[in-house]
This record gives sequence, C-alpha cells and structure tokens, in this order.
Amino acid sequence: MSASNTKNKKITALVADLRSGNKDKILGAIKSLQAHGDVSVLEPMAEILLVENGNKIGNEIIEFLSDLKDSASAPVMIEILKDDRFREIRKELLSTIWSSKVDYSYFLAEFVEMAVEGDFMEALDCLTILENLEGPFEERHILEAQLHLRDYIESSEKKDDQKAQIMSEIAILIKDFDQELEG
Repeated sequence: MSASNTKNKKITALVADLRSGNKDKILGAIKSLQAHGDVSVLEPMAEILLVENGNKIGNEIIEFLSDLKDSASAPVMIEILKDDRFREIRKELLSTIWSSKVDYSYFLAEFVEMAVEGDFMEALDCLTILENLEGPFEERHILEAQLHLRDYIESSEKKDDQKAQIMSEIAILIKDFDQELEG
C-alpha cells in the first residue's frame, strides 16, 4: 500500500472521529489532524464548528484554522467562506484568516465582496485581513474589488454608519494598492 493511500485512510478515519459526536474522539481527531491533515479536512472542520461554536471543541477548531500554514488551504477556505451553509460562522472563520500564516493576497476581491455583503463586524475583519495582505496584487483583482465597492456605494439600501466608515477605509486601501501597482 502506498504512503498516500495510508495517509488518506488515516485522514478518513480522523474525519469519521470528527463527526462521531463523541467529545473526546472529536478533540483527539482535531489534535491528530494538526499533524496528519490536509486541505480535505477544512470543510468537515467548518461543519463541526457550526454545531460546536462557542465551546471547547469550537475553540479548538478555531485554533486549528488559525494555525494553518499550507498555501493550498487558501482557495478552500475562500470557498467555505462563500458557502451559505457557513454564513452564521463567517465572522469566526474570517478571524482565523487574519491570524493564519497563509497569504491570501490572490483573494483581495473576495474579501471586499464579503465586506460589502456582511455586517459591521465582518467588514471590520475583512479590513483587518486586507491591511495584512502582502501582495503583489493583480490588476484584475483590484478592478474587481473596485466594482464591489461601487456596488456598495450605489446600493439603495440604508447604510450602517459604522460599516460605511469601514467600507471607506477599505476603499482607501484598494486605491493605495492600485497606485502601488501603477507605481
């Protein structure tokens, strides 16, 4: 049996433990996945977080996600953030991103879009993420971010003053990124 086959079986068993409903098995699986997991475990982790948010298991999952170092996790986390099933834990998921070591610069426009769609706290988390992006940024991502900001500004919805302030800070940041690109 190949090493990757063995690893896949181990991950499958650990994900089964995650979903077992047994607190000790779940906590053990989270610890084991820190050493043996890959990006395939991120969605099951988010599913468990939906149920366990705010308790010991939820806190362990938040810590796990905050410690991600594999750049392959970035697109998977973005898909999870955009998935409506995880809407109620988006704030918690966003907070794990700005504390992780993974570079999300490629997803600049997605964070602006989430800030536009989200509430004040989500917009604040997105601003924090955007402030910590290292770049370089692609022109198309900056243009897409600007379109999301224009949609927000042109929207007829009543604006929350606090969120509007955050959105104007995001707009300034995007303008700075654009000027650096033109440099």
